Amino acid sequence: MELCNSATAPTFIQFRPSVFSHSSLSLSLSTSFLQLNRKCNRLLFTSRKLSSSSPSPKFSLLRPGFSKISTGIAAPPSSSASDTVQDQLPADIEVSETQEPNSRVRLGVQVPDVVCEDCYRRVLNEFMKQAKVPGFRPGKKVPESILIGYVGKQAVRKATIESILKRTLPHAMSSVTGRALRDSIRVVTKFSDMEERYSSVNSLRYDVIVDVTPEVRWIPEDGYKNLKIVVEIDSEIDAHKAYEQELRRRHKSLGSMRIVTDRGLRIGDVAVFDISATTIDQDESNIQEIPSAESKGFHFDTEDGDKVLPGFLDSLIGIQQGETKSFPLVFPKSWKQENLRGVHAQFTVECKELFYRDLPELDDSIADKLIPGCTTLEQVKESLLQKCLEVEQTAKEQATDNAILDQLRKMVEVDIPQSLFEEQGRQLYGAKLLQIQANMKLNEQQLAHLSSPRAVNEYLENQKENIANIIKQNLAVGDIFKRENLQFPTEELVKEVENSIAEFKRLKQDYDEERVREQVQEILEGAKVLEWLRENAEIEYATR
Repeated sequence: MELCNSATAPTFIQFRPSVFSHSSLSLSLSTSFLQLNRKCNRLLFTSRKLSSSSPSPKFSLLRPGFSKISTGIAAPPSSSASDTVQDQLPADIEVSETQEPNSRVRLGVQVPDVVCEDCYRRVLNEFMKQAKVPGFRPGKKVPESILIGYVGKQAVRKATIESILKRTLPHAMSSVTGRALRDSIRVVTKFSDMEERYSSVNSLRYDVIVDVTPEVRWIPEDGYKNLKIVVEIDSEIDAHKAYEQELRRRHKSLGSMRIVTDRGLRIGDVAVFDISATTIDQDESNIQEIPSAESKGFHFDTEDGDKVLPGFLDSLIGIQQGETKSFPLVFPKSWKQENLRGVHAQFTVECKELFYRDLPELDDSIADKLIPGCTTLEQVKESLLQKCLEVEQTAKEQATDNAILDQLRKMVEVDIPQSLFEEQGRQLYGAKLLQIQANMKLNEQQLAHLSSPRAVNEYLENQKENIANIIKQNLAVGDIFKRENLQFPTEELVKEVENSIAEFKRLKQDYDEERVREQVQEILEGAKVLEWLRENAEIEYATR
C-alpha cells in the first residue's frame, strides 16, 4: 500500500514530502556515489565485504578498485593473494589471451618442462629442510627416492604444482597489469586436471580468467561535449510556495483544537474518519473491497485536500459528526499505485469527530514561538524564505546532476564485468542496511538475516538494472575526467581523506586508508566532472 508519512494514511492519499523534510534533500540511489559526498564528503564504510558466500553481518560500502591485482587461487591452499612479485624463471612461459564477454579475459598459460623441473627441485629442497626423515639429521641431504617415499609422491606432486602456479602466475598476469579488477582473478583449470597432466608429461598448462576495466564506448563519440538537458523541477520545491506552506504549518502548530458542534465540515477543519471502499460493477458478484483504501480513525486535515484523490474532499464538505456519506470516485490514470489506476470506487466515510483550529493572531507577539530568536513576524518570514531558497537551490542542483548522469548513462555502452557488478551491488546493499540500521536499530539476528547470502543475491537480482546504470554512470564520469584532463587540488584530497579517517575513528570503525583514499579521489573526480558538464551543457529547466 502506498502511504504518506503516517502509517494510518489510506491509499487515496499521495502526500509529497515537506521541503523541510530530510527526504526532500535525500538523493536517488543512482547518484549517491557522486552527490551525497559532494555535499558532505563523509565516507562511512565498514572494513569487511558483504560476501554472497559468507553469513557475516558485516557489510561494506567500498567501491571496487581498478589498480591492484589479486592472485587468490581456489585450488592450491598455499598460494597467497599477496604474492604478486615476479620470481625469476629459468625460461619464459607462453601466454595466450582470449577476449570473453562482459570484459573478461581468459589467459592460457603454458609452462615449459624446465620451469616445472626447477619448481620440483625447489620443493624437494624445501621438504629436505623441514622433513625429519628417520636416519638423517635435519637439514642434511636425503636421497630423492627416500625423501619422496617419506613425504609421499602425491604430496610432492601437489606442492610442485602449487609452486609452479605461485611462481608463474605473476608473469602470466603481466599482459593485464593495470587493467585487472581487484579480486577478480581465478585459476579455472581443475587442480586434478593439472595433476594428471603434470604426472604424464612433466609440464603444466592452466587457464586463468580475469575481469578487466571495461571500455567505455560513447554513442555518439564525444557526445558528452554537446549535452542538451531538460531538468524537471517539482513545483513543490518552489521557494515562495514552500515558504508559505512552512509558515502556515508553524502557525497551525501553535493553535489548539476545538470541537465543532453546530455545523458541518469546511476547509481548515480537521476530521476523524472511518473509511472503506469497494469497486463499482454492474454485476454485484464482481464487486470487491479495496483493502488499501480502508482506514479506521483516520485524521484528515482539510488543508491537505490537494494531496488526496481528486473529488474526495469536495464530496465530504458539509459532513457532520456522526454522519455517513457514500460517493463514487475514479482513481486517475496517473495514480502511483498501478493496480488502482482507472478503478471506479464507491467510498463510504463516517465522520467520527470534527474539530476546528483556534489559532493565535499571526503577528510579532508569536515570532519567537515560530522561530526561536526572532522578535518580529518580518524576521520570521525572511528567515523561512532564505531557508526555502537554499533548499530550492540545492534541489535544483541535485535535479540537474541527476539529469546529467541519466543522460550520460544513455550515451555509453559498457560490457560490465561480473565482479564489478557484484561489488557495486554489495556496496549499495550495504548502504541500504546502514540506513535501515539507523532508522530501526536492528538486532544481531535481524542484521544476520538481512546480510545472509540469500538476501544479498535477491537484492542483486532485483536491482540488476539499477546497479548496471550506476556502474555506467560511474565509468562515464571517470572516462570524462581522463579525456578532459581535469584536475583538483592535491590539498583538497588530503583534507578530505583526513576528514574521512577522523570520522572512522570517531565511530570506532575499522578502515583501509588506501581504499578510503581511492574512494575520496573518485568522489572528487566525480564532483569535478559534474561541475565541468554543468558549465558546458545546454540546460533548460521546466516545472512539473
